[in-house]
Amino acid sequence: MRIWSRSTLKSLLVPGGVLLFGVAGLVYAGWLTLTAPAVSFLYYCAVAGGMLLAWRFHSSRTFLALAVLFLAGQSIALFGGGQPSVLIQAVRAFAVLVPLNFVLIALMRERGFTAESLNPAGLVLFVEFIVVAGLCRGAERTAVPPARANHLPPSLLPDYAILIFVAAALFLLVKFLLTRRPAEVALLWTLSTFYLSLHHSGNERLATLFGATGAAILATSIIENSYLMAYHDELTGLPSRRAFNDAMLRLQVPYSIAVLDIDHFKRFNDTYGHDTGDEVLRLVASKIAGVTGGGQAYRCGGEEFTILFPQKTTPEVVGHLQTLRLRIEAAEFRTRGGDRRQVPRGPERRNGRGRYRKGDAIRGLARQQSERETTGTALSVTVSIGVATSPKEEGDPQAVLEAADKALYRAKANGRNRLETAAAARRGRVKAAGIA
Repeated sequence: MRIWSRSTLKSLLVPGGVLLFGVAGLVYAGWLTLTAPAVSFLYYCAVAGGMLLAWRFHSSRTFLALAVLFLAGQSIALFGGGQPSVLIQAVRAFAVLVPLNFVLIALMRERGFTAESLNPAGLVLFVEFIVVAGLCRGAERTAVPPARANHLPPSLLPDYAILIFVAAALFLLVKFLLTRRPAEVALLWTLSTFYLSLHHSGNERLATLFGATGAAILATSIIENSYLMAYHDELTGLPSRRAFNDAMLRLQVPYSIAVLDIDHFKRFNDTYGHDTGDEVLRLVASKIAGVTGGGQAYRCGGEEFTILFPQKTTPEVVGHLQTLRLRIEAAEFRTRGGDRRQVPRGPERRNGRGRYRKGDAIRGLARQQSERETTGTALSVTVSIGVATSPKEEGDPQAVLEAADKALYRAKANGRNRLETAAAARRGRVKAAGIA
């Protein structure tokens, strides 16, 4: 999987980056003229709405991030209402604590709203509040020149605090690139809004505005995550059948639809177990996701995948599909001993022969039982593919999909590990090594 791509950049910037840059642009252009009471109202609405969504969708990590953001903002407003030295101390303390808390939240596993997951985090936040209160009490006796501007200059933040901000942001960015989850990128943009809030700590209106922006980013991440779960397959990361159905409604002629099916996948599950079967699905999905020719891959259920090729005809996509088929055939993975089931008793168990014929899609199934029980057995799979193209005039995408399904059935009937087109019955078969 490529680290940077168009979809990755979109996931990184939307909606958190767009929201932050939009608010920052309005602020620095002088176009955002909301009064302090209106900004405070928006802030409390964003925090309360985000916490309600986090509770409803059992997102304890987002709830804790909102709690950290809210407590930090309220503590700075509480402790910074007096001497400038207290404000500076509170800002410096939370400039260290909030990035560290966000990193810890990113490392947490999502366990829902349970006492086991929330009580330790609540205790940590309570201890941090007590520590900051003690530091601010000590700062009351320290003489600091009064602020000369309407905001707190970032130079008052110590270098180590800025380094912690940068390090935490880089960690969250890497975590997002590895997981592609909305929660990590939301923490990244919320951390950026918190830095801007600290930058404007001397201006209550702007500090509150950026705090509200951070809360809104966390709230929208819950909606984004719900969308991801609804339209993407959790196991493979590919768009799901719902996304495929939506894409079908937007198709315009010409277009091609390819249907792929993993050969003998049920037999593979029966022999090696569902955990190894999941490994196979992830392996095949990673290859299908990289299909060339402008295709978009979907997992439509079980071991069946579909690829849409907008503005492409069958002759234009066959070469790309053949390349994909060969890439899947050449890919290997090693099973883990604990993931495989025992082979059923019978003649096949004793002599390693029987129903597994030569040419089976799953390599290694006819090995001796002693080899099957050895950890790290190298296996590979193959796929059968059927492809169909829309008629020149406006056609029914469902009919094109059914034609691709029929071509897939022919590919399986003709020996598997091959590609068949919807017009194969008239102009010849597309064989495993090329097109007849």
